[in-house]
Amino acid sequence: MKRDGTQKGGSVDENVPLESPNSQPPNGTDHGADGDVGLKAKMSLLNGCTVIVGSIIGSGIFVSPTGVLKYTGSVNMALVVWVISGLFSMVGAYCYAELGTMIRKSGADYAYIMETFGPFMAFVRLWIECMIVRPCSQAIVALTFSTYVLKPFFPECLPPDDSARLLAVCCIMVLTFVNCWDVKWATAVQDIFTYAKLFALFLIIGFGAYLLSKGNVQYFTFDNSKTEVTSLALSFYSGLFAYNGWNYLNFIIEELIDPVKNLPRAIAISCTLVTVVYVLANVSFYTILSPDEVLKSSAVAVTFAERAFGPFAWTIPVFVALSTFGAVNGILLTSSRLFYAGACEGQMPEILTMIQISRFTPTPAVLAMALLSMLYLTVSDIFALINYVGFATWLSIGVSVLCLPWLRWAQPNLPRPIKVNLAFPIVYLLATAFVTIVPMIATPKETGIGILMILTSVPVYLVFIAWKNKPKWFQHTMGGLTQTLQKMMLVVRPKINQTK
Repeated sequence: MKRDGTQKGGSVDENVPLESPNSQPPNGTDHGADGDVGLKAKMSLLNGCTVIVGSIIGSGIFVSPTGVLKYTGSVNMALVVWVISGLFSMVGAYCYAELGTMIRKSGADYAYIMETFGPFMAFVRLWIECMIVRPCSQAIVALTFSTYVLKPFFPECLPPDDSARLLAVCCIMVLTFVNCWDVKWATAVQDIFTYAKLFALFLIIGFGAYLLSKGNVQYFTFDNSKTEVTSLALSFYSGLFAYNGWNYLNFIIEELIDPVKNLPRAIAISCTLVTVVYVLANVSFYTILSPDEVLKSSAVAVTFAERAFGPFAWTIPVFVALSTFGAVNGILLTSSRLFYAGACEGQMPEILTMIQISRFTPTPAVLAMALLSMLYLTVSDIFALINYVGFATWLSIGVSVLCLPWLRWAQPNLPRPIKVNLAFPIVYLLATAFVTIVPMIATPKETGIGILMILTSVPVYLVFIAWKNKPKWFQHTMGGLTQTLQKMMLVVRPKINQTK
């Protein structure tokens, strides 16, 4: 027996989660035309652009664009890699535009793999992304934020590790509250901090343009360029990592107003803007810094500011902190929707499907993401975990793009508001194979550990997903726990699932 919030008295099954009522919402809040609690489309085209731009631009372009230079050997070749990486990301985003407007479900590539290749492949993607990649990434970005906030107090050394981690926890907790309170608050934070990081980059680009006009072009050569296949693949790996986040808007497509029109527009605007900004920022760095200085610097933008801005050099660390704060918000906003999408498919605990009755936010999913991130902050070397599963991210995106031609063949009658030329996914898949397989050969140990971590999803799937006839005591315990958490957070399961 199921119960809604309008029932009074009577016997109920305490182990069945509560569903959303059809009654009028409190405090005059609009539940929508059907009166049901659910995720609401509140995000405009501008919000969509700031989600993508804010998610892509974190600390990487400010802190350490040395990876590309290290593996290319020359400034000009490094710039070529930055341009191609941006174009490559645009091609992938264009493919995702067709998938996102065809399969309008939160969860992005998880939803596409589920639709195309079934629950097991989708769960493998969900497991590695939700349990390791996303919370680790958020913990690392939050840690970078706290390090730069504390840096003025410790100008001659690194801030104390415990202090940095505690401040990172505070950062995550503040943004967790924002994301639980209102989607509009979360998007407002994303908007403001995206503008801040773009302003910082425009400052760097503007000064670089001034130096170019003065003839500072001595470092722009192809001298010492590396041509080995492994080096080129690793340079693209570093470049593409800096563009990671171009697919994040697809994770919250249910909350985007008019996704058929706004998703491709947001992707096109954002990816073009980020590519131009990244390339011009790198050009600016090399107008004043030599390749050796860039390779030796732990924070290229800070080194640039010390040379270029003099007494105002402190502004760049401040902007790096603002940039990473916005990036943490972007990861939390989109990753919580991945938890929500997995739960809607029955591959995560049912509590994660639930929506707060007055705020219309996936509060349990946001809290789950935040708690996992804070848990990883207790790990001494969380960077190693990301390195171990880094190739899995690009592998899963490649599998997602493979969904496009596969569905063209298997389900040709699906409505496709956007239909890309098949040359785009083919080119993307070939390039993905290159940047995935070659680094695997170059770093077999890290790849092996990463594969073992991915394989941990198999027993979890068999026990918790594939095994349907679980003992009654287990079902009773989980049902009771779910209802207790519902009462604590005032959340209910959407009566009408809008993921169509």
